[in-house]
Amino acid sequence: MSLNTSAAPQRAHLKKSLTLIPVVMMGLAYMQPMTLFDTFGIVSGLTDGHVATAYAFALIAILFTAVSYGKLVRRFPSAGSAYTYAQKAISPHVGFMVGWSSLLDYLFMPMINILLAKSYFESLVPGIPSWIFVVLLVAFMTISNLRGIKTVANFNSVIVVLQVVVMVAITGMVIYGVANGVGSGTLTSTKPFWSEDAHVVPMITGATILCFSFLGFDGISSLSEETKDAERTIPRAIFLTALIGGVIFVAVSYFLQLYFPDISRFQNPDSSQPEIMLFVAGKALQIGILIFSVVTVLASGMAAHAGVSRLMYVMGRDGVFPQRFFGFVHPKYRTPSLNVLLVGAVALLAINFDLVTATALINFGALVAFTFVNLSVIAQFWIREKRNKTLKDHLNYLVLPVMGALTVGALWINLEETSMVLGLVWAAIGIVYLAFVTRTFRNPVPQFSEEV
Repeated sequence: MSLNTSAAPQRAHLKKSLTLIPVVMMGLAYMQPMTLFDTFGIVSGLTDGHVATAYAFALIAILFTAVSYGKLVRRFPSAGSAYTYAQKAISPHVGFMVGWSSLLDYLFMPMINILLAKSYFESLVPGIPSWIFVVLLVAFMTISNLRGIKTVANFNSVIVVLQVVVMVAITGMVIYGVANGVGSGTLTSTKPFWSEDAHVVPMITGATILCFSFLGFDGISSLSEETKDAERTIPRAIFLTALIGGVIFVAVSYFLQLYFPDISRFQNPDSSQPEIMLFVAGKALQIGILIFSVVTVLASGMAAHAGVSRLMYVMGRDGVFPQRFFGFVHPKYRTPSLNVLLVGAVALLAINFDLVTATALINFGALVAFTFVNLSVIAQFWIREKRNKTLKDHLNYLVLPVMGALTVGALWINLEETSMVLGLVWAAIGIVYLAFVTRTFRNPVPQFSEEV
């Protein structure tokens, strides 16, 4: 009896409190639409002024994968996301490696958002030590996630609405400037999409970088166990998040590319947001927008924080990570509180971490998750469940996921070397850890059973 009593808090369930709109808002906050201004300079230089096309390529790849996520959420409404799908549809070993690789993506996302906020803070008040700011932001992010997913969702909903208002205002200023002769001097041009200087390979490379902007649509699949009617709500939220975010990215980057036909006006293209705001809005508004940008990246960090703590919770509940720690649910707030604290501790690395290295770490994990979600649809429905009898079956469970895998494959080919090297090192560590957990693969990979 005493054993069951002590284990009871670990058997608590996550609280179902989310509906469609808050989940979509969480996804859009995770994506943080204003990140477009941070990556614009880098991708514009890489694609010779065709950021809109790079976003369109990324959106196509993401929508195919979003459809695959939707199918799997209905079949496996678990907080484990790609980890659970690959585990159930392909094999527990593959599932573990997908989850392990996804950790590389999710675990560093909150820290990357804090790093972005840190860079804005340093531009605003260079005389104050930035570590103080980092500690305060991480503390707020962590406490909010400890109290519950509804708190995070409400905060993010407000910030997403404000982000859209700010982006509309900035885009209006950009349109006004272009109409008055700034940049290309015309509002109707094909050049942001295609020109005589366009080359497909650099655009696909740019799309690989911009996939970083779409990660929110994937992250909200980890909220399945806290969403009402998850089998219907989460698939719709995933597709809507990707589509709405993609339309915003393509539309705003089109007008921004007309305003900045090349990167010659930027002193630092790798961190273009402060300069874009200065040129478009002026010094006074630049300061206000940078202050707001700190809030938007904080909202994105909070959503990412929520997602990775749920992934670690499911892996802990399964037993592939120490269950007493990672599988623990707080009895009052019904959140994976120890995981939340751990992610907060990792986010504190933003005090001395490098943004370029951190970004390279997450791209590998994201593409692993995207690839195996598409493959899991084929394995689960077309092969295991033998939904391969009709033309509709072939379209839904073979053709569409194959298209998703192929478009993600194009992103793999153009993945930065640093991302690939760091990702493979992380994967090798995961294989060693899995060998330890399974006693050199003699035992099965642990899995959670609802009957326990």
